[in-house]
Amino acid sequence: METLKNAILNGLYDQRYRGHELLSPALLSSQDNEQLWLSLLRELLTCRSFTWAVAFITPNMLVPFKVVMADLAAKGVTGTIITGDYLGFNSPRVFAELMKIPNLTVHIVQTSGFHAKGYFFEHGDYQTAYIGSANFTRSALLENVEWMLRVSSATDAALTDQLRQQLTVLTTDSQVLDSDWLTAYRTCWVPPVHSSAKPAATPITPNAMQKAALGELNALVAAGANKGLVVSATGTGKTYLGAFAVKAFQPHRFLYVVHREQIARKSLASFRRVIGGPASDYGLLTGERHDWDAKYLFATVQTLSQPDTLAQFSATAFDYILIDEAHRVAAPSYRRVMDHFRPQFWLGMTATPDRPDNQDVYAAFDYHLAYEIRLQDALEAGMLAPFHYVGVQDYVTSDGETIDDTTNLHRLVADERVRYVLQQLYYYGYCGSQARGLVFCSRQAEAKELAAKFTAAGHPAVALTNADRPVQRRAAVRQLEQGALEYIVTVDLFNEGIDIPSLNQIVMLRNTKSSIVFLQQLGRGLRKYPGKDYVTVLDFIGNYKNNYLIPLALNHDTSRDADRAQAETRLPGIIGVSTINFDRVATDQILQSLAQTKLDSMRALRQSYQELKNKLGRVPYLYDFYRYGSTAPQVFADNNRLAYYGDFLVKMGERVALGSYESGVLSFVTKELLNGKRPHELLLLDELLKNGRCSTERLATRWQEAHAYNTPAVRQSVMDILSLNFFDVKAGKTTKKARYGSQPLITLKADEYQWNPDLAAALADDTTFRRLLADAVTTGLALSQQYDPTQQFTPYQRYDRQDVCRLLNWPLDVSAPMYGYRVAGDECPIFITYRKTDADRRNAVYDNELQDGQSLRWYTRSPRHLDSPEVQQLLAGVSTGKPAVTLRLFVKRSDAAGKQFYYLGTAKIKPDSVREEQLGPKKKAAVGMDLQLDRPLAPRMYELLFD
Repeated sequence: METLKNAILNGLYDQRYRGHELLSPALLSSQDNEQLWLSLLRELLTCRSFTWAVAFITPNMLVPFKVVMADLAAKGVTGTIITGDYLGFNSPRVFAELMKIPNLTVHIVQTSGFHAKGYFFEHGDYQTAYIGSANFTRSALLENVEWMLRVSSATDAALTDQLRQQLTVLTTDSQVLDSDWLTAYRTCWVPPVHSSAKPAATPITPNAMQKAALGELNALVAAGANKGLVVSATGTGKTYLGAFAVKAFQPHRFLYVVHREQIARKSLASFRRVIGGPASDYGLLTGERHDWDAKYLFATVQTLSQPDTLAQFSATAFDYILIDEAHRVAAPSYRRVMDHFRPQFWLGMTATPDRPDNQDVYAAFDYHLAYEIRLQDALEAGMLAPFHYVGVQDYVTSDGETIDDTTNLHRLVADERVRYVLQQLYYYGYCGSQARGLVFCSRQAEAKELAAKFTAAGHPAVALTNADRPVQRRAAVRQLEQGALEYIVTVDLFNEGIDIPSLNQIVMLRNTKSSIVFLQQLGRGLRKYPGKDYVTVLDFIGNYKNNYLIPLALNHDTSRDADRAQAETRLPGIIGVSTINFDRVATDQILQSLAQTKLDSMRALRQSYQELKNKLGRVPYLYDFYRYGSTAPQVFADNNRLAYYGDFLVKMGERVALGSYESGVLSFVTKELLNGKRPHELLLLDELLKNGRCSTERLATRWQEAHAYNTPAVRQSVMDILSLNFFDVKAGKTTKKARYGSQPLITLKADEYQWNPDLAAALADDTTFRRLLADAVTTGLALSQQYDPTQQFTPYQRYDRQDVCRLLNWPLDVSAPMYGYRVAGDECPIFITYRKTDADRRNAVYDNELQDGQSLRWYTRSPRHLDSPEVQQLLAGVSTGKPAVTLRLFVKRSDAAGKQFYYLGTAKIKPDSVREEQLGPKKKAAVGMDLQLDRPLAPRMYELLFD
């Protein structure tokens, strides 16, 4: 227990004792960029048992809690929650949900005024307690500013004994939650009274995303465009966005077109609230109302599209027309409207532009996609109802077979599977007093049979397919909203165009074949609704080959990076206050799917390209992929089969004819600078593209505006890079410098940067070359936003060895012979692969006692001795606390992660840990030492790299 002892002394006595990221006493705060729930979850996953004493519990944290409890049940781990009825805060629903968890015992404290907030975890030879301000509520664990003190202690410690005594007293003065107590509580429970005072009406102003969309729309109008399309997820405030856009345009007359009178009326009220003016300015054009002369006219397409109605208006009667639900524009009624009018600007707004019926919504608006409000951004901005996604294992038969792509219908609707599905729906529950669920399955016959069996089991359900008439669909939706039905079972029918705000469950009983469809189905339940605090999303994951799409879609991951996708699957995700959870078996199934898939295959890139080309109506460039694509632009740069993006365009059948020199320049910018890991070169190239020349003073200003550091070393390094001298090292049969055209891109004379003459001539003569170069520079600057420009390396970002050589301002790329580390002057980058495939390879051998996220054992290469010059250079000044060499740690989990390492920060050598050792079967001499990070590793990075 020496580790625990040192950790306690480090936290409570003297920081010079070795700390431990997971054991040292610590004050945890939600302000430290990690929600408190993740800390508790980490303890749950590793404990032998737990006891929590928490006064307040809300249903909106119980779904992710149930996921981990189900996994703990499989390991035989149990827990206890001690709570009470103080102030009536805990609803009967909370207690009913807790009773569903078989490996949890709940005690109800009988003493009045119970207001404790403590979490106690038993780990065997030590215990950990979290005590502070946070109850077990979503607000406390995911949103609020809360403090929790974490303290670990040994089994025989006085603090441990005191905690046990307090918990024993609470348990003694309590009763076990059972149905009798719950019945009595439900009878007398009075919901807490919240203040009903409404805040004074405040002017409606655009949120951050609406401001960005307005900026793009204004730019379209200023550029003379006649049409624009905004894609905005359901419930993200697109009506207000349209009102802001119209207010900015200040039209003489405005027309709003939609397919339902109810929507038209609601939109009229929203527009008036934003734009203002007398009521007489606003009017309706519907079957019942004909306000022909209104300045702001809100019309149903059914009425407006009638020939007699259109005849009432000249083609130029309105200078701004907004088509809501613009994915319907291919319908004859909408075509008649669009063919009749000639406004100055058409604005289309939709949540679902990507349609399975091949109707080209983008073409109807001249492929001017002004803005897209994505699901993840909308969730983080609080525009949508939060969700708890739960990926659970699909039903496993008695002979061990799991649902997969080839499963027969009779197995999909077998009584055993239906019972299993209903058990999961019951266990994970929903927000509200009754289930209102939408179930997606794979086949029409399956939908009908599932609906029948749900109904027979006491859960009224109806199947809807594309064979059912609209009137039947509307009737089913109405029954669901009124509570006569609990579930609608369908086959892709309700991916879009359905609005059931009261939905509180989304159930996926089919293979995920498309990220777009997956998100459309998920989005069906995310519209806000009174009393709907969250949506439960249950995804039954079988042995499907496309399982890898699930974490990519949920996290909007376009990197096509297998290592990142694995991390997103293994580690619980949080988007705003929404949670992403996979049970253990579902996690394994997704990881197996990932292992069998090449995410960045040329076939995948081709499909992504074609999708974006269809969306834009033109050849997409790298910056288009950055803004709208399903593939990150860096994927094209990292592809070894492509020298630059133009190579890919040629493979897609596009005409790109460039000379070898231009190709070399583009290859250099794409391969070396596009990643944006340092903005300095890109800012200089951007200035030269705009003005043809750039003074050193102007460059300093550009760097200052970008908050980029400016030192003599980085100024020289930029010249080394753009002159290509940095790459003048052997790389196979030639040098990289030769591959990139050999000539410096720029010259510096009399404090002014200019293109070299050949490059200047090429840029003047070849518009394709200029466009591709400008695209690469613009995209690189956009990608650079994820890095901190004030320092050379951004903690927890990834770098390869060549990146490190460049960012350390070294004159040459010496990454090839660097291997595990390199001592150069006052810098020493160290590259560690945590899990080696060969047990005999011993660089980065870890002492398990030191896997604490703060210190680790590291060895020099062999043969090395304590008196070796390299070792003496590393140890210079260490004993006095003033080391002469800065150690920078770069770590990756395994070689499967590729060439990229996570930067963990700087580290110092512990003087008393330095020893010469004989390592490996051949007993070669090396010097081992403990390296302690100057900045303790964030728990999430610890899990990502070392768990």
